[in-house]
Amino acid sequence: MNTTTKRSIASALLDIGAVGFTAESPITFKSGIRSPVYVDNRRLSFHPTAWRVVIEGFVSAIDSRALDFDALAGVALGGVAHCAAIAWQVGKPAVFVRKETKSHGAGKRIEGGDVHGLRVLLIEDLVTTGGSSLSGVAALREAGATVVDVCAIVSYGFAEATAAFARAGLRLHTLTNFETIVQEAQARGSLDSAQLAIVRNWFADPHTWGRDK
Repeated sequence: MNTTTKRSIASALLDIGAVGFTAESPITFKSGIRSPVYVDNRRLSFHPTAWRVVIEGFVSAIDSRALDFDALAGVALGGVAHCAAIAWQVGKPAVFVRKETKSHGAGKRIEGGDVHGLRVLLIEDLVTTGGSSLSGVAALREAGATVVDVCAIVSYGFAEATAAFARAGLRLHTLTNFETIVQEAQARGSLDSAQLAIVRNWFADPHTWGRDK
């Protein structure tokens, strides 16, 4: 995405409080990483103006990168609403991928339709270490789909995620990135110099940051 689009997406997230800096009370990711910053893109559907900016950003990314797909898939829970909105906008089928197989009923991970033989674009709200996306891709491929592209609102840009996507033969496309969000937050005064130093320190080594806290 171009710089203007990255900044507009970052601003939309900051406007609705989807990004917060909490060095005093770090959060813990599913991967175990402790963080002084959070991104909660699930807030978007409650704020239609900001959400429209994001959905239009997805559609623009799909068009500008000429992504080829027959259907879209959203990873539960964060990617489902965005996937449905994009699918309606572009006129493509959509499914959602459960985090795990149901213990009752048909026991399916993929809901909404049969993806066998289809080229599927996976939609994510956020990529940290990439585990959720890779699990979703594995489920889709097991069901007979071809998946080569993942499109997310934002990625933290961790090296381990980049390496994992490459090993899985996946291309990750993001609407904005963590660095742009930090720059926008600093520009609007919602991130002071002390907080910025903490965030930079964390990003340099997220796996060990805060272990003594």
